[in-house]
Amino acid sequence: MAPAFNRERARMVGLALVGFLIFVFAIIPVVQSMLHAPRGTAGPMLNSVLATLGIFLVLAARDPAAHRSLIVFAVWSSFAHAAIMLVMAFQLPAQRGGLLFAAGVTALSAILLMICMPTRSGDVNVPATGVR
Repeated sequence: MAPAFNRERARMVGLALVGFLIFVFAIIPVVQSMLHAPRGTAGPMLNSVLATLGIFLVLAARDPAAHRSLIVFAVWSSFAHAAIMLVMAFQLPAQRGGLLFAAGVTALSAILLMICMPTRSGDVNVPATGVR
């Protein structure tokens, strides 16, 4: 029983940590854009969505199995975001270093979220409708 408990506890801590880091690193540019006029509008808008996702990942850490679809969304949206940044890194040579670093960090966070994601086999008490 202890290894399963430790695994679940590690999953909860990992999920909360990744969610918190996503929130922190997304909210900083949002606050900066409110204090100083941003160069564009897409960045602050995307970062506000990411900050919101981070908050919900922290909340999902309480019961990861009940919020599996949110975690799956976070994983795949992070992979998609990393892929777009990777392509942009080769299109914008002046920003290549920053974009490659950000793509790597985003892909790493997706991998960590994937590790923290509960398996479907744990869903033994799911009602026939699939709604919890």
